[in-house]
Amino acid sequence: MKIRSLATLFDDAARAGATVVHLSRPFDLAPLRGVRHDMAGLAALVRETAGALHAAGVAEGDTVAIVKRNHWDYVLLAAAVARLGAVPALLSDHLSAESLQVLLKRLEPSTLITCRSVLAKARAEGVDLTSVVARAISLDGDSGAAAALAGFRGELAPPVVVRGPDAPLVINHTSGTTGLPKLVVHTTRTMLHGIAAAEGTRVPVLSARRSDVVCSAIAFCHGRAVPWTAAVLSLGPRELVIVADPDDVEPVLREHPPTTLEALPSTFVRWTRLAAGSDLFAAVRLFVSTFDAMHPPTIRAFLDASGRRHPVWLQVWGQTETGPLTFRLLTRRSLAARAGRNPTTRGLGRPAPGRAHLRIVDRRTFAEVPPGTPGLVLVRTPVTCVGYVAEQARWHAKWNEGWWNTGDLGLRTPTGAFRLLDREVDLIPGQSCVELEDILEDRLPEAVECIVLGVPGQLPIPVVVTETGAMNPFAWAAAQQDLPALGDPVVLTWSQIPRTATGKVRRSALRRSLHRDDMTYGSGLWT
Repeated sequence: MKIRSLATLFDDAARAGATVVHLSRPFDLAPLRGVRHDMAGLAALVRETAGALHAAGVAEGDTVAIVKRNHWDYVLLAAAVARLGAVPALLSDHLSAESLQVLLKRLEPSTLITCRSVLAKARAEGVDLTSVVARAISLDGDSGAAAALAGFRGELAPPVVVRGPDAPLVINHTSGTTGLPKLVVHTTRTMLHGIAAAEGTRVPVLSARRSDVVCSAIAFCHGRAVPWTAAVLSLGPRELVIVADPDDVEPVLREHPPTTLEALPSTFVRWTRLAAGSDLFAAVRLFVSTFDAMHPPTIRAFLDASGRRHPVWLQVWGQTETGPLTFRLLTRRSLAARAGRNPTTRGLGRPAPGRAHLRIVDRRTFAEVPPGTPGLVLVRTPVTCVGYVAEQARWHAKWNEGWWNTGDLGLRTPTGAFRLLDREVDLIPGQSCVELEDILEDRLPEAVECIVLGVPGQLPIPVVVTETGAMNPFAWAAAQQDLPALGDPVVLTWSQIPRTATGKVRRSALRRSLHRDDMTYGSGLWT
């Protein structure tokens, strides 16, 4: 199937193949239609939704904000909005009410599509989200100023509005690890004809096969969701399995064992005990991670949980603004070494062939540095986003004569591969937070996650996340004895760590919760 447009994506998929979709729970958009869908049914649902939104007043050229519980129907709603020639802006319900209010003011949407729980949570935080939009529509019934979507159903969808390839297509926000997220604008040319089309090219081992059961457990408001959907539907696997809530995964995976699995790094971490104690992942031949750095113990646990002879882990590095930039395959053999300072998962591999060019530059002069020297990572790719809503000057500050400043620190190895060190804002002079986190997680069996914070004037602060919020002091002493000097460890539970919608650690918020100030060694100019 050729990827043409978001507006007709599900219609095209219905004509092209017989992929069946299984959901971990029903869509919020269609709660009475169950958990099994075929492509024809999904295409009809998109058309019905477009008709309802048209009846509610959504028109060509509008911006439509969507904020709801996590589920794949974010993408179906986006497709319905696109059919009308409007631009969907996908926002996470994990954002604070204050952040949502600011982002909505920047978007100036004609319509907010949401649900009652989002509005109630915002009101509890002292914010009325409906007051900053022209109209609000609730997916699950009337809620104050938000009218129920059901009240507009029944009108036939108007003809599809065809927009140019360089017109805004979708707006997604960045993770917001360092503050208020940025609103990233992609077009059909960058997101679908670029990012999605490349992923939809059949590549041995890495692409979905027609016999595959492809499972996704990501944040579906994220910039990954639309291009992933377009790519996987174009490849036509036998089944799709959609996990909306990582805490409710076992029934659907038991009934539909996946052969490929993509999840958020934080979800993989939470599922590590499942990997060790069940056969849910025995059929997986390919694991995919794209959102954040992963540490060796987690990857090793899932590769070991596969019953395949040679399972593979595809580690992809990229950004919402650029899509995937580099990739690397990890195997049981490549992760066999434990607890050492080998760069395992920090090795990013090489740029995607024909899609991205990377270079490392001095973060002060922007002069290119030789292999082995740390610096800022710049990338040149034709699929870079076209702007930030209401912050275009910020976008231009990261755009340098065709090169995009990722805000990440890395180095090029003598063989031409790339290695990630840190986000520039998180750097520790002469060290790498990511490396220290790798080593500590490998050496501390009770650690669910390790975070190292650089604080000027102090030793780096190690934060160790455990199930109980306690840690064996002798294990800690052994784990860090040959490492650079670290401060006393702070031991917390998973729920005590501030996170983004994709499960990334909000390091600045974590610093504040530990009563440290916001000072960092890095400038933070390119975050």
